[in-house]
Amino acid sequence: MKITILVGGRFHAFNLAEEIDKKGYLLQLITSYPKFYIKKNFKIDIKKIRTIIAKEIISRIPFINRILDDYISNYFERTASKILNFNETDILVGWSGFSLASFQKAQKHKVIKILERGSTHIKFQRDILLQEYNRLGIKPNLPSKNIIDKELKEYELADYIIVPSEFAKKTFIDKGFQNEKIIKIPYGVNIHDFQKEITKKDTNIYRFIYVGQCSVRKGIVYLLRAFSDLNLENSELIIVGNIDKELKPLLSKFFNNKKIKFYNSQKQKDLNKFYNISDAFITCSLEEGLSMVQLQAMACELPLICTPNSGSEDIIDTDVDGFIIPIRDVEMLKNKMKFLYENPDISRKMGKNAKKKSTNYLTWKKYGEKIIKNYLDILNKQK
Repeated sequence: MKITILVGGRFHAFNLAEEIDKKGYLLQLITSYPKFYIKKNFKIDIKKIRTIIAKEIISRIPFINRILDDYISNYFERTASKILNFNETDILVGWSGFSLASFQKAQKHKVIKILERGSTHIKFQRDILLQEYNRLGIKPNLPSKNIIDKELKEYELADYIIVPSEFAKKTFIDKGFQNEKIIKIPYGVNIHDFQKEITKKDTNIYRFIYVGQCSVRKGIVYLLRAFSDLNLENSELIIVGNIDKELKPLLSKFFNNKKIKFYNSQKQKDLNKFYNISDAFITCSLEEGLSMVQLQAMACELPLICTPNSGSEDIIDTDVDGFIIPIRDVEMLKNKMKFLYENPDISRKMGKNAKKKSTNYLTWKKYGEKIIKNYLDILNKQK
C-alpha cells in the first residue's frame, strides 16, 4: 500500500504522515510547509516530502492574502497535481479545498481518492455562519462561491470522505451522502507535548480557559457573556487567541474586566503552561469538525464544557470528564461553570478522567492505527 498525502498547510496532515511513514506506507507528502519545519517537528522521511512554499509565503502577507486567497489555493492545487506520482499511488489522501485538480487526474489512474474534511459539509458551514453573523449584526464573512463550488466537486469525485466526528458526518448524511462514503475517525493528541505538570499557581483562584481564534464561528461571545454575568469571586477567564477584527467592537466591553485575561495566539509548545495554570476548559463553537484544543486540554487534566458542534460527543462522556451543552445557551453554560467552580474536587476528578481517556484512547498512535486499518479495508474492497 502506497499513500500520497496532499495538503495546503499542515492541519493534522503531518501527524497522519508520521504514523503512515512509521509503517512504511507513505509515498509522498505534498504540502506548502517548508521541509525544515517538518524535519524539526516530525519523524517523516524528508526524501518523501515535496513542498510548494510560495502558497505559504503569500498567504501570510497581511491584506494580500485576502485579495489573492482563491488564486493562491488554485496555484497550489494545480502545482500539486503536476508533481504527484499517480502511477505509484494506491491511495490519494487530499485535503478539502486543495485537491480538485489531483482528484480529476486521478480518475485516469487506479487511485482511490479520499478527501479529508476537517469541518462540516461546506453548505452547512456557510448556513450556520450566515445565521450567526445576522444574529450578531455583523457583516458576513463567508466562504466564497468559488471555494464552495470547488469543495462540492471534490465531495462528488472522492471515493470516501473522512471527517473527525459524528456531528460532522451527520451534516454530510443530511445533504444526501451515503453513510458508507463518510468515514468518521476522531483526531489524536501528542501526550508528550501536552501533559499535567507541577505548576506554581494561586490555588484560591479558579481559572477557566479558552484556546483558539476569537471568532464568530467559535462562539466566543457566549463564553464572555456567561463569565461576566456570573462574576464569581476569585475566578478568572483566560483567553488565548487572536481576536478577529470584525468581532472586536462587539467584544470591546469585556476588555476592561480585570478577571478576563486576553493573550495573543501562542505557539503549540507554549500552550501547555496556560493549560497547567487553569482548572477547566471551555469552547462554545457553532461549527467545527473536532476542535483539537479540546484534546490538548484533556491531556492536561482539564474537564471540558463544550458544544456538540465542536465534535465533543466523540470524546466526552457527560458528567464523567466534561459537559456538553447546546450552542448559544448562556444559561446552561453559566450553570455548568458555576458547578465546577463550586465543586473543585469533582472538577479535579473529571479532569483526571479526561487525562485517562486521552492517554488510553485519543493519542496520535491510536489515530494512526484506526486510519491505517480503514485504508487497508478500503483497498481490500477494491480487489
